[in-house]
Amino acid sequence: MTRGSPIPDTVTLHVPFRIVKRGGRKEMQMPEDAAQPRKSDSALVKALARAFRWKRMLESGEFATIAELAEREGIASSYMTRVLRLTLLAPDIVEAILDGKQGPEVTLAQVLEPFPLEWRLQR
Repeated sequence: MTRGSPIPDTVTLHVPFRIVKRGGRKEMQMPEDAAQPRKSDSALVKALARAFRWKRMLESGEFATIAELAEREGIASSYMTRVLRLTLLAPDIVEAILDGKQGPEVTLAQVLEPFPLEWRLQR
């Protein structure tokens, strides 16, 4: 545009993205070559925080069993055991989740599934 040219009434802006469902909510996904902002998955971070808190409560002797702690927290003991398993994740995986670098394929549902205990095999 030059100083003498008229200002257009409309401007069209094309932004390539797609909407994907992730963890029960819709998110905007940018193309793979676009710079992705780092965003941690709040559900994963919350589950990790709970897992390490519950582990600390059990190890301190505050609660004798998982069933006792689950009853106090008001959740099913089977869910609590799946979440507690997150304390067995490799430290670099935990760090990646907290930093939001875990990748879109790593979801809470996926990490609650059984995984190998050996850190090398988890990667």
